[in-house]
Amino acid sequence: MDSASNVLLASSPSAAAVVGMGSGAVRRNPTLICTPIMADSVDKMAILMAEAKSVGADLVEIRLDSLKDFNPNSDIKTLILHSPLPTLFTYRPMWEGGQYNGDEKPRLDALRLAMELGADYIDVELKVAHEFNDLLRGNKPGKCKLIVSSHNYENTPSVEELGNLVARIQAAGADIVKIATTALDISDVARIFQITVHSQVPIIGLVMGERGLISRILCAKFGGYLTFGTLESGVVSAPGQPTIKDLLDLYNFRQIGPDTKVFGIIGKPVGHSKSPLLFNEAFKSVGINGVYVHLLVDDIARFLQTYSSTDFAGFSCTIPHKEDAVKCCDEVHPVAKSIGAVNCIIRRQNDGKLFGYNTDYVGAISAIEEGLRASQNVSDTVGSPLSGKLFVVIGAGGAGKALAYGAKEKGARVVIANRTYERAKVLADIIGGAAITLADLENFHPEDGMILANTTSIGMQPKVDETPVSKNALRSYSLVFDAVYTPKITRLLREAEESGAKIVTGLEMFIGQAYEQFERFTELPAPKELFQKIMSKY
Repeated sequence: MDSASNVLLASSPSAAAVVGMGSGAVRRNPTLICTPIMADSVDKMAILMAEAKSVGADLVEIRLDSLKDFNPNSDIKTLILHSPLPTLFTYRPMWEGGQYNGDEKPRLDALRLAMELGADYIDVELKVAHEFNDLLRGNKPGKCKLIVSSHNYENTPSVEELGNLVARIQAAGADIVKIATTALDISDVARIFQITVHSQVPIIGLVMGERGLISRILCAKFGGYLTFGTLESGVVSAPGQPTIKDLLDLYNFRQIGPDTKVFGIIGKPVGHSKSPLLFNEAFKSVGINGVYVHLLVDDIARFLQTYSSTDFAGFSCTIPHKEDAVKCCDEVHPVAKSIGAVNCIIRRQNDGKLFGYNTDYVGAISAIEEGLRASQNVSDTVGSPLSGKLFVVIGAGGAGKALAYGAKEKGARVVIANRTYERAKVLADIIGGAAITLADLENFHPEDGMILANTTSIGMQPKVDETPVSKNALRSYSLVFDAVYTPKITRLLREAEESGAKIVTGLEMFIGQAYEQFERFTELPAPKELFQKIMSKY
C-alpha cells in the first residue's frame, strides 16, 4: 500500500469557499454539479438541458458523440443558444470510452467551433491536446476553459504516477485537469483524494465503478472542481455515476465542506442499504456537519487502515464484515466481544483509535420490550418486561448470539432452538441457557406467554412461503419477533398475529439499532420520530 493511502488530509483552500444559496441554506463548497446530456437529437438534448436546470444542476455536459445526424455548425449554435445552463462540450472518441468512431480532424474541428461559438468549457483528451492547441493557433476565447482529460478503465495508478499525469495534463495547456480512474478496491479512491486536495490547479478527480462512488460525493470535501449527476438512474456517461437527485437530496451535496465528517455503511453487497437515507436526513435535522455514504468494502482491515484520518469518524458494519470488524478495533465493548460481532465502529477524535460496539442486540431487545409494554400497558419506568420471561431464540449464528445475550442481560430465561442441537448447545452453555432442536420446538410449551425470536433467514425473500415453526406451535407465545425485514410481514409474523400474539418486525430492529448508532456517532439523542417517519415509507 503506498504512503498516500493513509488518508489524510489538509483540505485545499479552494474547497473552503462558501457560496450563498437562494434557499437560505449555506453552501459549504464551490464544487459544481454537471449533468451529462446524451441523446440522439438536438431537440431531445434541449428537453434534457431544461430538466437538468430544473433539478438543480450547475452546468450541462453536451455529449456530441451521442448525436445521430450531427451538423456541427447549426447544431452547436442551437445547443448553446437553447441551453439554460453553462455548457461543457465533449465529443468522446471510442478509444477513450466514447461513441465517436471517425477521423480526428472533424472531431477536433467541432470542438474548436464550440469554443468559438461561446461554449463555457471544452473537454479534450490528453492524447490529442497538443494537436488541438495547434488547431487553435493561440486564438483561444477568454471565456472558454479547456479541460484536458485522461480516462483509465483498468485501475487507479500510484500517487506518484497520478502526480506525473497531472503535470503532463497541465503542460498540455489545461485550464482544468480531469482524471478518471477505475476502482478495483475502495482504498484506490484515497489516492485520488490525495491528488485532489494537494492540487494547485482546478482538478476533477473521479473514480469509476461502485467501489469509487465516494469519489463522486466526497470530491466536495476535498476540493474537486466538479462532479457528475445524472438525470435518471442507470442512464450514465461513466460507470458509477449517482443521480443529481441523490447528490442533492440523499447526500446533501451542497452542505459537504472541508470539515465535514464522513460516516458510512461497510458491507458487500451494500447498495440496497437504507442507512444513508436514515442518517443523512437525521444529520440534517439536527444540524450535524456529516455525510453518510455506501461503502462497498472487500477487505475491512485495509479499508480502516487506508481511511485512518479522524475525518472518517464512524461506520455501521453489515454482512459479511461483522466478525472481522472485532479484530480491527483497538477496543471492543464487552458485549460485542462476547457476541463476537461488531456492527458499529467509532473513531475517537483525539487519537484516532477505533472502538467497536454491537447495537444489533439493543435494537432487537428494545423493540421487543416496547412491543411487550404496549401489549401489557406497562410504563417503561418499571424494570424490563423481559425479566423472568421464557425467551426462545431460533438460530445460533451472529444475530442469535446477539439476541440471546440481550435477553439474558434483561433477566430472561433463554432457550436456543437450532437445526443442529450441537450449535444450540454451544451457545446455550456460553450464556447459561437451555438448548433444543428446531424439531423439538413443535411440541415445546412448558408455559404460556413465552417470547419467540427468529434470527435465521427462513421466510426471507424470495422464499416468503417458508416459516421456522408451524402455526399450531405459536399459540403459547405472547410475542413473536422476526429479524427478517424483507418482506416486512413474514409468514411467521402473519401466523403469529392470527394466533393472537403481539408481533415485532425486523424493520423495528433495524430502526432500533440505528438509534444507538446515531447516538454513538453524534453524542446527541436520536430523533426517533424522524427515523420512524422515514422508514414508514418502506
